[in-house]
Amino acid sequence: MKLERLLSIIILLMNRRIVQAKELAERFEVSVRTIYRDVEAIHAAGIPVVTYQGTNGGIGLTEGYRLDRNVMTNDELAAIVTALRSISTSYGSEQHQSLMEKINSVVPPDRAEEFRHKTSSVWIDYAPWDGNERLQPKLQLLKEAIDSCLTVGLTYSNAEGELSRRQIEPHTLVLKGRQWYLQAYCLEKEQFRLFKLLRMKDLEIAPGRTFVRRQLPSEAPVSVRSSGGELPQVKEIVLRFDDDARHLAEEWFSIEELSLAADGRWQVKKAYPEDEWLYRFILGLGHHVEVMAPAHLREIIASRAAHIAEKYKSRSPT
Repeated sequence: MKLERLLSIIILLMNRRIVQAKELAERFEVSVRTIYRDVEAIHAAGIPVVTYQGTNGGIGLTEGYRLDRNVMTNDELAAIVTALRSISTSYGSEQHQSLMEKINSVVPPDRAEEFRHKTSSVWIDYAPWDGNERLQPKLQLLKEAIDSCLTVGLTYSNAEGELSRRQIEPHTLVLKGRQWYLQAYCLEKEQFRLFKLLRMKDLEIAPGRTFVRRQLPSEAPVSVRSSGGELPQVKEIVLRFDDDARHLAEEWFSIEELSLAADGRWQVKKAYPEDEWLYRFILGLGHHVEVMAPAHLREIIASRAAHIAEKYKSRSPT
C-alpha cells in the first residue's frame, strides 16, 4: 500500500504544480506527518521534490522534471486514454482514472494541447441513456468476487421468467450489445453459463468460500451456453421499411446494408439469433417495417401485433 501511495503522490505532483500536504493526507487517509515521510522517501529515491512555504505553499517537483516517456509515442498514449475514457462510461474504475493521470503526467508540456486534441477527437459512450446506476453495485460486487475467487449466491430469472437460486463461480464480466453479462461456472448445472446482470438479484458473496479458477471454454464468452440452455440459432431475416422511414432503417443499419426493393421500399438482410429480443426489436420498429422472411418469423410478429391491437380494442384506460 505504501508503494502505491508513493507512486500516486508522484503522479499527482507531476500533474499539479503544488499540492498541500493536508490535501494529500486526506486523499490517502493518513496523517500529514506520514505524507512528509513519504516526501522524504521520494526525494531519497532521486526524484526532486521541493517544499514551498507560505500561504500558497505546499509540495511540488522541480520545474521541468518529467518521467521517461520513450516507451510509447503520443499517438499510442492517446489511444490508451481514449479507450479508458470510453470503457469508464459503462464500467467505472479508480484504476482507470489513476492510469489516465499517469499517462497525462509523461506528456511534455509543449505537447499537452496536441495530446488533449487527440484524446478528445473520439468519444465512445457505452452507458445507456438512463445511466447504469442500477448495475454499478452488481458490477462492483462481481468484480470483487472475481478478483478474490469467491463464490456468489444469487436469484436468477431466465428468459421464461422462472426464478431459481444459484451458486456460481464468477470468471469474466462481458459487455455485449450494450448489455452486461457474467461468464460463470454454475455449481447447480456443473457447467459454464452466461448470466445477464439485469436478471440477477439478491447477490451475496459467500464469505470465505473460495474457488480455484477453472479452465475457460476455448470459444468466446458470448457463445457459451446461456442459463436457459443453448443459445438460439442465428438466422437471416429480411425486413422492408416504408420509403418515408428510411431514416429509421439507417438508425439501426448501415447505408451499405440497405437496398431498394421492387415495390419501392428499403430492404435489409441481416443475421440475428432468433429469440425474445429479436421479436421485441422488430415490434419496436412499429408500423414502418414488415418482415418478409423467414415465413415463420413473419407469422410470429403478425400474431403478436394482432394480440397488442386486441388489447387496445377490448380495454379502455381507467
